Amino acid sequence: MITEILICSRLTRRFGKRLAVDGVSLTLAPGRITALLGPSGCGKSTLLRLIAGLEPLDDGEILYGETLIASPAEALPPERRRIGLVFQDHALFPHLSVRDNVAFGLAGRPRAERHEITARWLTRVGLGDRGRDWPHQLSGGQQQRVALARALAPAPRAVLLDEPFSSLDAHLRGEVRQDIAGALRDAGTAALVVTHDARDAMLMADDLILMDRGQVLQAGSPEACYARPASLDAARLLGDIEVIAGERRDGRVETPLGRFEARGSNGACRLMFRPEALRLDPQGVEAQVTAVAYGGAASEVRLKVGEAGATLIAAPGRLTVGETVRVRLDPAAVRLLD
Repeated sequence: MITEILICSRLTRRFGKRLAVDGVSLTLAPGRITALLGPSGCGKSTLLRLIAGLEPLDDGEILYGETLIASPAEALPPERRRIGLVFQDHALFPHLSVRDNVAFGLAGRPRAERHEITARWLTRVGLGDRGRDWPHQLSGGQQQRVALARALAPAPRAVLLDEPFSSLDAHLRGEVRQDIAGALRDAGTAALVVTHDARDAMLMADDLILMDRGQVLQAGSPEACYARPASLDAARLLGDIEVIAGERRDGRVETPLGRFEARGSNGACRLMFRPEALRLDPQGVEAQVTAVAYGGAASEVRLKVGEAGATLIAAPGRLTVGETVRVRLDPAAVRLLD
């Protein structure tokens, strides 16, 4: 059983004057899935390549337990790191069968062992009867499963997945996401999933890392990052966020949506909250419905509260434009921005 933790400390990569990865630290623990979430161009894929050994480090170090894997002075080549990598485009070998693709990393092992491991992993990803097929005969979701089986077959220390769902149709995305998460947990290895999709990240991850402009904005459980964002930038990576202005005096802040506790010095400040924290309440403050957008299971209702605007999530058909309602903001869901 794999027990050592992969430790990345202060990883830095420069391209000319641009810092693509700026002092990023993270740990990958066996049996846990870590999601790395950030917008395109924020340095996610470069960080993945640093860990895999496909890019050199300009600063920092990578340790597996107490064993040095990489530093600016010395680094193990990719093939000696025992780190599996699943590329965004799957990168299957077109001239090899599905079975031979999965067995590719098992060279040097006895034939019977290679066949047993390959068959086991193809069965685990739901492709036990497709071993003789060629990659081009598989769907995108099936190719992704083969790429994962190939990465997991040699029992790696960690598996890195680069945007594993970006090429999948919406109706396949959830199914493949569940299958991949299940296979990763069964393998018991550490996993790092890079994505720009907040839903994928939160549904898969045990641990979440939010990244932008080469730096980590926040790390923690998906629940903590969503409910208690460290900054406005971190909050926006996980979904819609509302910001309203207020005036802080003597430990409280006055806003169009009510009065809330707020530590700190007196003066202007801002509050942020998720739209679902705003609810209809006959005892709440008065608001005017200015727009309603149907969203299937729920509608987004735009309100005007005094001089401020806010979005309310409501049942479809419940509210209409021009209607006056009363709403209350959950104090526990409010975060203060100085």
